[in-house]
Amino acid sequence: MNNSSELKKSIGFFPALALVMGTVIGSGVFFKVSNITEVTGSGGLTLLVWLIGGIITICAGLTAAELAAAIPETGGLTTYLEYTYGKFWGFLSGWAQAFIYFPANVAAQAIVFATQVINLFHLAPTLLIPIAFVAALSIYLINILGSKAGGILQSVTLVIKLIPLILIIVFGLMQSGDVQFSLFPAAGANSGLFTAIGAGLLATMFAYDGWIHVGNIAGEMKNPKKDLPAAITIGLGLVMAIYLLINAAFLLTFPISGLAGNLNAATDTAVKLFGEAGGKLITIGILISVYGALNGYTMTGMRVPYAMAEKSMLPWSKQFMSLTKAGAPWFSGLIQLMIAMIMVSLGAFDSITNMLVFVIWLFYCMAFVAVFILRRREPRMERPYKVPLYPVIPGIALVAGVYVMINTLVTQPVLAIIGIAVTLIGIPVYYYKKN
Repeated sequence: MNNSSELKKSIGFFPALALVMGTVIGSGVFFKVSNITEVTGSGGLTLLVWLIGGIITICAGLTAAELAAAIPETGGLTTYLEYTYGKFWGFLSGWAQAFIYFPANVAAQAIVFATQVINLFHLAPTLLIPIAFVAALSIYLINILGSKAGGILQSVTLVIKLIPLILIIVFGLMQSGDVQFSLFPAAGANSGLFTAIGAGLLATMFAYDGWIHVGNIAGEMKNPKKDLPAAITIGLGLVMAIYLLINAAFLLTFPISGLAGNLNAATDTAVKLFGEAGGKLITIGILISVYGALNGYTMTGMRVPYAMAEKSMLPWSKQFMSLTKAGAPWFSGLIQLMIAMIMVSLGAFDSITNMLVFVIWLFYCMAFVAVFILRRREPRMERPYKVPLYPVIPGIALVAGVYVMINTLVTQPVLAIIGIAVTLIGIPVYYYKKN
């Protein structure tokens, strides 16, 4: 290990595109269908929620890409908020990401990975935590070899993970199930339309999440001002198309009653389409998809504490800045791995992911507002990329984000309050370090 703080510029366009798509396409596309169909109670509303979620995410990505290109520094969201609002908000967003958001994402992906391994090989449920730990540890060990190693793994898993997606889409769309898409569908009997849309969007936001975090490695990209916005926008457009198609395939293959609340919906669909043997092969592809998402969150997440430590924002900043010879922030990654393993032993998949979405969208909305602030405050700032149709697209992203958060506060107040409380724990840490 060494303490050099010089990150290497080794990431090109395709690894960045793979990071966007690979981090976004993970467990959510396969395992949120159960939650979304359960809260919507309607095939048409399920597809509409995925469509709305995709449009919101593209608007968010187009908006955030302006910040990423104008401020191409390692740290991503944390750096954008600090530049716009000052050190306190930069620290708080970094704290939430470094010690809540990324570790919890790693925990959620590891839980899903372990659950599917247990189901695939008919292992004892008591092995969930050990398998989750081994999965997360193996990804950490790969990433301390440097960003190039993590980028290669991300590129490889992206290609492999598209195989089960494409097969399920192609063969699923040939099924004779009855699903109708409408811009004005009705909700199921268990909830009202707006409540169902809000709860469904909360779930889709997790499935679409990951798009902004490629900005965390901007300082290691060869040409961030050109490649970063392109990777975000092209990647998200492709992801939305994939999500709509695969959910249509799910709905054509199974009645909504067979999908709602069924965490094994993707595996059951694969078995129905391809038989037991084929279903197992597809499940292995799904495992690789989740493993790639786990890599994406580990690779980008470990760089947030590093960026904060560079600015002396954390206790033990020298340790958080420790790099391997290959230039990977090994200590930051180790701390996040330890927190993730604690979360694995405490939380359920949906509870963890819903809290994550609520907390991170608080800061996403601040980033959307930052685009307006900087346009007015620094009109001559160099902007290699500008969000199109300004201010409409940033406005859509902001309004949608506020709607999702308000809906969460109303429908899941305990979850929202816990997320806020854990985030606010960072405040005394900030003032301790400041003094």
